[in-house]
Amino acid sequence: MFHTTGMFAGLLDFPEIAFGKHHPLPHRLAITEVIEPLKSIWLSDLHFSAVDNVLGHNPRARLTAAVEFINRHHSDAGFCIISGDLVNRGSKSDYQQLKHHLDKLHPPCFVMAGNHDNRELLRACFTLPECSMSDFIQYGIDTPAGLMLCLDTQKTGHDSGEICGKRLEWLHAQLQQAGDTPVYLFMHHPPMNLGLPMQDTENLDNGDDLLALIRPFANIKHLFIGHVHRPICGSIDHLPFTTMRSVLYQAPAPIPDWDWDSFAPAREAPQLGIVTFEAQQTTVHFTQFCDYRVGT
Repeated sequence: MFHTTGMFAGLLDFPEIAFGKHHPLPHRLAITEVIEPLKSIWLSDLHFSAVDNVLGHNPRARLTAAVEFINRHHSDAGFCIISGDLVNRGSKSDYQQLKHHLDKLHPPCFVMAGNHDNRELLRACFTLPECSMSDFIQYGIDTPAGLMLCLDTQKTGHDSGEICGKRLEWLHAQLQQAGDTPVYLFMHHPPMNLGLPMQDTENLDNGDDLLALIRPFANIKHLFIGHVHRPICGSIDHLPFTTMRSVLYQAPAPIPDWDWDSFAPAREAPQLGIVTFEAQQTTVHFTQFCDYRVGT
């Protein structure tokens, strides 16, 4: 989210993840030996910086608190997904230091690209999964609970997002081949307006195209969305969606009115999501992992 300037940490260290060994489909990983119901961790919008504070917040202190909380209370999670804006400005040292922090996580970590990210630096600094698309940070994760599809909505050089024809074709093929398998979509940019006047202009530019593509697929169970730094739940076309707070700083609620000239982060504590996947239910717990004063 917010004003601009691509993902991945330490996956090969986890034996329960196999690249291309269990499924003929490209662009998918497999996580096995996870007991149902499947618990996962969802983080978003780290805006990590190796040196500086960001809008008065220390991204190193906040990320350290999140990692320690996860390892202390949720080390049994099947995996962790970070839905974009890994860094704030995208320098090589930022990504290198970010990897150092994420390597400490106990659950395997899947990281996605947001508008603040740089795909080139990501590929230079992190080992991407072999199943990722060659041009985009877009891939699937096969789990006992269903298929997690992590989409790349970055529009290079812009705060808003896009999902081009190539990425849409990939998604359509994955959905067709999934059959009746439950599918969960993770993305950075919202494909719909959320009632956030100052942020809805920076959503997915062609969100209608994405929604039109997924509308016929009844096996899609939930949309998980980053970018807006606010917790919002709703549904569109009878499909439930959830957005997540930032690990670093929060956007103000839309009322009272604010604009970018007067913008200041809300004095709200950061949260992460504890997501539980079951056969007939998906549950998202918004979980505070540290006091607001940590890193401020």
